[in-house]
Amino acid sequence: MPSILITGTSTGIGLATSLRFARAGYRTFATMRDLAKAAPLREARESEGLDLELLRLDVTDPASIAAAFAAVLPRGLDALVNNAGWAGGAPLELVDEDLHRGMFEANYFGAIRMIQAALPHMRERRSGTIVNVTSIAGRVAMPNQVPYTATKWALEGASEALAHEVRRFGIRVRIIEPGVIMTSIFENAKGQTIFDRSSPYVDLMRRNGKFYSAGHRANQPPELVADAIFDAVESDEDRLRYVVGADAQSILRGRTAMRDEEWVAMGDDLSDDAYNAEFRARFGIDLRQPG
Repeated sequence: MPSILITGTSTGIGLATSLRFARAGYRTFATMRDLAKAAPLREARESEGLDLELLRLDVTDPASIAAAFAAVLPRGLDALVNNAGWAGGAPLELVDEDLHRGMFEANYFGAIRMIQAALPHMRERRSGTIVNVTSIAGRVAMPNQVPYTATKWALEGASEALAHEVRRFGIRVRIIEPGVIMTSIFENAKGQTIFDRSSPYVDLMRRNGKFYSAGHRANQPPELVADAIFDAVESDEDRLRYVVGADAQSILRGRTAMRDEEWVAMGDDLSDDAYNAEFRARFGIDLRQPG
């Protein structure tokens, strides 16, 4: 029976991914910082008879990681999914350095710690799959989200270099790049999100909000990402990146067709109508509010 360890499983993508693998017959180690939030997984485990073990794990705490791996590795580990992390939105000038560092601790160093804990086991077995959940923001630099974007670009770069390093040991690395997915990450990000009508950056803040509102209207469920992660682990295809969601695909397609300077120029002092029209023409996404 193959086994998988998944981080950040209390809600959203992590929850959906845990259920996807457990229902497919994987021994699934679902981890989260607070096991009091594990009720949905407990209920599914009991009602469906799933091989699903719940473990406390905080990716920012090396001792917590060591304890989780001590419980998992004696039973074997075939795949690791790094999903835990958090988000927030604000122009760089307004971002507190502690928030910036904290996001790197969770989104980047958390994944790196997990990978370093898993690699010796996978290398000795000469097999394994490491899946890192980043974001379309890991390919397209999003204004009003500098810390979040920076963590995702960092993890993308590390993942690509790692894929090269470990290929000779039979270890595969996969990158999952979702667009806007309907999860609690947006609710959880409220404490790290700034909207100030008096700010000189108010247009950026408002347009960033409209982008996510458009994503919410598309209503892409976390199961969409869970299916992509399952395919990334199960498939024999030699593929590094998986872009997930119609919005992510259209954004990447539009950005790839632009020169860097054209993307930067969209930060000019444009009217909302002009900005919305260009965004729709470039990326196929309508930022206008319905009604």
